[in-house]
Amino acid sequence: MTALDIAPRPLELDEAAARAYVERGARLRAATPAEAAPELATIATGIRRDVLTTIQAARMGHVGGDLSVTDLLVTAMWGTLELDPFDPANPGRDRFILSKGHCAAALYSTLASCGFFSRERLSEFMAPLSPLNGHPNRVKVPGVETNTGPLGHGFPVATGCALGAKLRGETWRTIVVLGDGEMQEGSNWEAAMTAAHYGLDNLTAVVDRNRLQQGARTEDTKKLEPLDDKWAAFGWEVRVIDGHDHQAIKEAYAPSTTGRPVAVVANTVKGKGVSFMEDRVEWHHKVPTDEQVRLALEELSR
Repeated sequence: MTALDIAPRPLELDEAAARAYVERGARLRAATPAEAAPELATIATGIRRDVLTTIQAARMGHVGGDLSVTDLLVTAMWGTLELDPFDPANPGRDRFILSKGHCAAALYSTLASCGFFSRERLSEFMAPLSPLNGHPNRVKVPGVETNTGPLGHGFPVATGCALGAKLRGETWRTIVVLGDGEMQEGSNWEAAMTAAHYGLDNLTAVVDRNRLQQGARTEDTKKLEPLDDKWAAFGWEVRVIDGHDHQAIKEAYAPSTTGRPVAVVANTVKGKGVSFMEDRVEWHHKVPTDEQVRLALEELSR
């Protein structure tokens, strides 16, 4: 028997985790940023641990970017957006899109923490015929809004989502998270221009600004700075923050105050939380050994 003879198991709701998320998420969304920050930080630490063990099991992944984006994902899904694991396709839901889809392990770990499916299924990440592909797939994974991975695709889709809400007179919001190396793609700047033109104040674009991409620093590959000024020149309301400060992230995810779309430049550290991975380009696409995972989990337990 080969892998092709085995029918993949669909991902199913984790009812207990989903109930806990609905209650806890509502409380965190209603809390002030200062009140919510400690609890969001605790959730993020758990997600980082899951990312490490998920990639360890698969022997594949993008651990550095997963760890840099974790706090942005947790604050969006747990502390900001109205999501419903019991009804992932509810037309009135908020939309979250991870445009840097190669960091799927962080997205899957966060979705599992919300109960969209069981955390136990994370062990199947990138296994043959697993629904948990290396890049997110909306057909296979509940909570995934669109397939991402080819850089420059997620942001234009998010712009379309926000425009669709406006055309229908709906109030739901869209948050999209991009990699900073991804900002070298021209399609993103077309989307930025379009969103400003239509006054999509229901759209928030977040740049995971860890300053590293595959093989090099972003500024050595193609200069992005001054990134905040570029967003402003395209007509966006710009907020520059520490992308690991949950209070600052939650504040930055607040709705637009200007009638313009919001761009959040989130200064982050690749490999955040694991000392020997932090700000190291080789951890863009490198799998830790079992001993390195043990050391990393030990650091995250302190």
